[in-house]
Amino acid sequence: MGNLGTADPNGPMYYRGIYHLFYQYNPYAAVWGNISWAHSISYDLVNWIHLDHALNPEDPFDINGCWSGSTTLLPGEKPVILYTGSDTKNQQVQNLAVPKNLSDPFLKEWIKSSHNPVMSPIDDGLDPDNFRDPTTAWQGPDGLWRVLIGNQMNGHGRALLYRSRDFVSWIKSEEHLHSSNKTGMWECPDFYPVAIYGKYGVDTSSVNELTKHVLKASFNNHDYYILGNYTPTTDKFSVDTDFMDSGSDLRYDYGQFYASKTFFDSAKKRRILWSWIQESENATDDIKKGWSGLQSIPRTILLSESGKQLIQWPVEEIEQLRAENVSLQSKELKGGSVLEVSGITASQADIEVSFDLSNINEAEPELMDPSWIDPQLLCSQKPESFRGNVGPFGVSVLASKDLTEQTAIFFRIFRSHDKYVVLMCSDQSRSSLREGPNKVSYGAFIDIDPLLEKISLRSLIDHSIVESFGGEGKACITARVYPKLAIDKQAYLYAFNNGTFDVTIASLNAW
Repeated sequence: MGNLGTADPNGPMYYRGIYHLFYQYNPYAAVWGNISWAHSISYDLVNWIHLDHALNPEDPFDINGCWSGSTTLLPGEKPVILYTGSDTKNQQVQNLAVPKNLSDPFLKEWIKSSHNPVMSPIDDGLDPDNFRDPTTAWQGPDGLWRVLIGNQMNGHGRALLYRSRDFVSWIKSEEHLHSSNKTGMWECPDFYPVAIYGKYGVDTSSVNELTKHVLKASFNNHDYYILGNYTPTTDKFSVDTDFMDSGSDLRYDYGQFYASKTFFDSAKKRRILWSWIQESENATDDIKKGWSGLQSIPRTILLSESGKQLIQWPVEEIEQLRAENVSLQSKELKGGSVLEVSGITASQADIEVSFDLSNINEAEPELMDPSWIDPQLLCSQKPESFRGNVGPFGVSVLASKDLTEQTAIFFRIFRSHDKYVVLMCSDQSRSSLREGPNKVSYGAFIDIDPLLEKISLRSLIDHSIVESFGGEGKACITARVYPKLAIDKQAYLYAFNNGTFDVTIASLNAW
């Protein structure tokens, strides 16, 4: 979405029948700088219209950039923007903007508040280099609005809490909402409720015994989240497991996915997640092609039935892009076989496949070594070409006819004591014959029992991007790849099984 330099999604919202997305944007070059808020609108989350910029860096409180932030809908359907400005001294401050004309459903023009900056780090004794990215605000039972600001203190990440009655005068809470001594700066924090056993999203301010809260922070080039219980009367957030705790590595996405933001879509009662997806090339390539960075396919977010993780899935509107369908049912994939899925132009495709391993008891999966705790490392050490017993099996997308170029998304099954461990990999090592791009592999463990459920994968492919959802959205991996041969009509799709144990494709549908 957008051309030139595009980064973090900002202030997504649904207002009077229209979806709005603002995003970090450099109007002059395909690299970072001159950061403004670009603005696009849509009626269906698929087709977008670009409007004039909503915010430009032209005032003392944001002259060095209108950085990330959020929108909040105040009572009476009044949207407001809180955003980080880099001021004349290059200090990070928080600013407020309101629509010029509330009766304009496109909200084309925004006015910056005469009270800006409404939050300043100097007033509160904070580091002016690490004070940014206000969240969507929520209202407590006391009528006060609350907002989180990303921060670090002594090298530790934290979410500062501010409160306000009128959205103009903000007072920093003595206590921050949460902090960590295991991470650095928290960028682009997000804080919102999810329904327990719910099929629907919930409004940002709703809190009851049927909700849990999600705190998400961006650090280490990934978007991590934790779950917990939030008490609005005391603003206490007690977490189930903390960031970077042993064995706990909850991320929205295990690939290229950063600075994400959610919003509550009141029309369809769902929470939607958006993220910035960076390039994996260098800036010279970006300048040459004239653009860089894009927004992910919007995803819905729900709490899993176990209550221990989030489930993500592309919004249903994406299915209107599906054209001709290719389908396979109950197809055995012998060990060591490759199957071309013909009849599909695989440079832009939506693929759903499920594998049946209900006879896995007859196999002897490789024993899981207790030291294998990093799935990404495991995927790098055991790429698609590395034959195991059960797996690797999956699909090769953006593949050249002879498979010299391919991006393989696949699964491996290991045995650990009394259970099976399912590893999902996105292997970019052979994604391009070009030298420049980063061809890192990504991996995630998925909480699935292959005896009881099929192992499913959905991949959305759009030229240089592959967004993959494993186990009905339990693990997501986004990759950027830049094939030299497998482009446009020369991009092919294959299903493969490089393990020795036969697996069955229960069904495969590609559009």
